[in-house]
Amino acid sequence: MKRALIALVAGLALLAAWIWSVNFRGEDDIHDAPPPGPVAASVAQRGAYLARAGNCMLCHTERGGADYAGGRPIDTPFGTLYASNITPDPATGIGGWSVDHFWRALHHGRSRDGRLLYPAFPYTNYTQVTRADADALFGYLRTLKPVQRANTQHRLRWPYSTQAALAVWRALYFRPGIHADDAKHSADWNRGAYLVQGLGHCSACHTSRNALGASRDLLDLSGGMIPMQNWYAPSLASPAEAGVAGWEVEHITRLLQTGVAPGGTVLGPMAEVVLHSTQHLAPADLRAMAVYLKALPPPEGEPPAVAAAATNTDITERGARLYADHCLQCHGAQGQGVPGAYPPLAGSRAVVLSTTSNLVQVVLAGGYPPATAGNPRPFGMPPYATVFSDAEVAAVLTYIRASWGNRAAPVSELSVAQQRGG
Repeated sequence: MKRALIALVAGLALLAAWIWSVNFRGEDDIHDAPPPGPVAASVAQRGAYLARAGNCMLCHTERGGADYAGGRPIDTPFGTLYASNITPDPATGIGGWSVDHFWRALHHGRSRDGRLLYPAFPYTNYTQVTRADADALFGYLRTLKPVQRANTQHRLRWPYSTQAALAVWRALYFRPGIHADDAKHSADWNRGAYLVQGLGHCSACHTSRNALGASRDLLDLSGGMIPMQNWYAPSLASPAEAGVAGWEVEHITRLLQTGVAPGGTVLGPMAEVVLHSTQHLAPADLRAMAVYLKALPPPEGEPPAVAAAATNTDITERGARLYADHCLQCHGAQGQGVPGAYPPLAGSRAVVLSTTSNLVQVVLAGGYPPATAGNPRPFGMPPYATVFSDAEVAAVLTYIRASWGNRAAPVSELSVAQQRGG
């Protein structure tokens, strides 16, 4: 018994040492003093551009609040996190941080005081950011107007609220990384990989996650539900979802720059990304991202399309009547849409996607592409949450998914009710 107890204690000590080593090894010495003097204009300009590429302001700005002053809630399956104040206020922001503290936050996921940060701040991607870009980004943040706003306390359930649980999660799922160019690919591909994998943190949405909120591959782009939002971020590799291997590079670039392209229109969370981030990027960087995304290999062993289940005739007839009354004027009698205005429904990958959450969201809440410099007055779809019942939403979507050559499974009334209630 005594030997077993000693072995257990020794095993726990070794486990604790391993967790500590994984979380804290490999860090450079931290210089505590904030950098003196003003920030060079060229550095600030470069940092401002990188902040756009990372879409930093969107998360770190509460609706109606001061830019970058934090407070925006981020709902997760484990509770609510609140974005921090990253203005240069010395008391409540990052005014007392050194450039090394900031680098450690991006690269290692640790705050100024050494606390482990929650991966809702996507350091799992930002660890790929170069030191030079991290320093420029910090320089830009130093030029912002300081805003005195204390950070809002996170509201997480136990044990997710503990540093010990976070340390275990990191030991299992996070390792600091570094971006390295691949000599087998072009300069455009490598630049695109850096932006997509690092600052763009595309995998933060476009990946599936396990019960602990981790993905099997931090750079995976095979699609996944966005936690707590009832939106599905489709696979960027699969030709059946949002893969663009068959697109022209110019069309991919146009989608990232304007939100609309011959092959699709961005809605929901992606519309915010285009609005606040990608439309502001340099054409060369947009092209590089397009080159990288176009070259993504399709998933191995992707299952063939599932044949649509038989549809209840009464439901499809009801859906047809609803479509004629509410949808036909914009989307056409054959679901052909109107070029430059209303997207086609016939032959649309978004319509026949096996995950129907996005379709339900668009019907209930409306669908609005971003207003961009290249498409300043986009056509949108009004919400029908107060017009259609759950059964009517299911009927019209079932009709659309089974018409004009579309062959996809029906949408259930239950799935609509779950999303409306969520």
